[in-house]
Amino acid sequence: MAAVVLQNVMKQFGTQVVLDGVSLELHAGQTTGLVGANGAGKTTLFKLITRELQPDLGTVTVARGTEIGHLRQDPDVSLDRSLYEEVGSVFADLLALETRLHALSDEIALRHDDPALPALMAEYDRLHTRFEAAGGHTFETRMNEILGGLGFSKEDFAKPMAVLSGGQRCRAALAKLLLEDKPFLLLDEPTNHLDIDAVRWLEKFLIGHHGGAVVISHDRYLLDRLCERIIEVGGRKVRSFPGNYTNYAQTKERLELTQAREHEKHAEFIAKERAYIAKHLAGQRSQQAKGRRTRLERRLAAGEFVTEAPRATRAAGIRFQPREAVSGGDEIVRGEDFSMRFGEQTLFDRLSFQVRRGERFGITGPNGTGKTTLLKIILGQLAPSGGTVTVAQKTQIGYYAQDAAVANPSRTMVDEIRAARTDFSEQDARSYLGRFLFHGDDVFKPLGALSGGEQSRVRLACLILSAPDVLILDEPTNHLDIPSREALEEALLEFDGTIIAVSHDRYFLDRIAGRLMVIRREETRTYAGNYSFYVSEVERARAEAAGVPRALKKPKQPATTAGSPRTQRPSSPYDRMSIEQIEELLMDRETRLAALHEQFGDPAVVRDPQRLEELEEAVEAMAAELSELDAAWQERVDAQAGE
Repeated sequence: MAAVVLQNVMKQFGTQVVLDGVSLELHAGQTTGLVGANGAGKTTLFKLITRELQPDLGTVTVARGTEIGHLRQDPDVSLDRSLYEEVGSVFADLLALETRLHALSDEIALRHDDPALPALMAEYDRLHTRFEAAGGHTFETRMNEILGGLGFSKEDFAKPMAVLSGGQRCRAALAKLLLEDKPFLLLDEPTNHLDIDAVRWLEKFLIGHHGGAVVISHDRYLLDRLCERIIEVGGRKVRSFPGNYTNYAQTKERLELTQAREHEKHAEFIAKERAYIAKHLAGQRSQQAKGRRTRLERRLAAGEFVTEAPRATRAAGIRFQPREAVSGGDEIVRGEDFSMRFGEQTLFDRLSFQVRRGERFGITGPNGTGKTTLLKIILGQLAPSGGTVTVAQKTQIGYYAQDAAVANPSRTMVDEIRAARTDFSEQDARSYLGRFLFHGDDVFKPLGALSGGEQSRVRLACLILSAPDVLILDEPTNHLDIPSREALEEALLEFDGTIIAVSHDRYFLDRIAGRLMVIRREETRTYAGNYSFYVSEVERARAEAAGVPRALKKPKQPATTAGSPRTQRPSSPYDRMSIEQIEELLMDRETRLAALHEQFGDPAVVRDPQRLEELEEAVEAMAAELSELDAAWQERVDAQAGE
């Protein structure tokens, strides 16, 4: 059932059209991810749904009885109350009921022989029933659970909102939203300001939420875990893709490759037609030429040809050029029984670890556990309280600090690049910045006028030009949109030096980390794999502790990488099909899968166990067929690229 319907919506601000002809249905019971570049119109869509904005054309309809909870990026909270009072304001009616019940109880105790006593007791019973039905005996437990899950300590509860950081205020607003328990949620960057534990807690909470939700997020891991559908906003339009973020990214890449091939084929056809028309328009074949011109113009006007080349999916062409390997042994960093204390606070106690040459070493954990401190010890900016941390001699380190300010705000981007590479001409610098999404006259903007994300991209550009042996990165994906994050990851995968990276970005850690150090207040442990490996190890340990036998699972095959041999795939019915035929089947099956997913929003299906089971089996079968089709398509594309 559709909870929200947009029909032919157009919205503009001044002369800028943000959305044009957008039609969309959002369903109860379905979690949808909303992705797209900053400024594409994602937040505008939310404001249209909540009626903070009105469409200039078209309609936005919310189904009768649908209650919507909306988390904004810049939430409005009262600064005159404590954290507990502000979050507890969600239960103002319950608190008023509780106050009235206490007053009635006191009055009943005083009037035990009064004729009005039966009326007082009847009112007490009626209000107490309402109080219990509304969760009056459990709301404080729920508040404590949600505030704790979002990273607040008991000591934080009494703090005035006015003294809390902006990030803490955003978390308080999120706590209020979750406690309101609205059936349909609009979440605008809900994981901003959350550490890795709080993100995991929120993820589990939302998985248990039985209403619908639309999530704007740069957290691809969250979008993979939660979403059954991805909607891309861009170019004034929206496009819907079934499945999670990874499926969306793979499908989009396939569509863009198909579009590029179609564009090349159509451009060649149009050029030949126009050459024929120009050659014969004034000759003996003029009538034939005029006829072909008319047909060509009609087909162009009808949009039969792909006349625009697709934009590359990679946002910034980041490439590292590391120095030659430094002399010495295989070990780059070694920590031996080192400790770090600040007064009575102990961050590390007799910790030992090592990082080898060429290794990708990830570091994660909750806020306040010492991750950035560890990087500063490795860099020599802080001395450990005990023990030693050593770095191989003659190692050149490139350091990306978290939220570092630009050194010279008045310097332009071009000048900043030319200061990092004195042999660059102005044109070289402009071309290089173009790989980081800076174009035209934007490259002459002063650094101080840039957004946080733009400054991060300039800092990454300069770091890359320094060609270090070791990259030490502190939350490198903060402030970056998804395309820029993916471009950075591609570059790091090509970098053949050593990487030490602190991050809360689980998707980033999955792609980059070969080993992962997880720092917690109770202990620090290192795992011989990426973030998903760490999660599987934790779950395995918990299952064994609970006495649950480990499930026998088929081992996951590693992804095929460039230059590695591809395992022999069994014969497939798609082997004799052309790429174009496979693509047609893929689009047909994706459309069918999307239609099947739509049925989960039908209350009649949800209430019928047999129909629900049949629908789940159909979705599983269609997804399996899509997977086989996608494998056949990818194999054919790889073979064609190698010819």
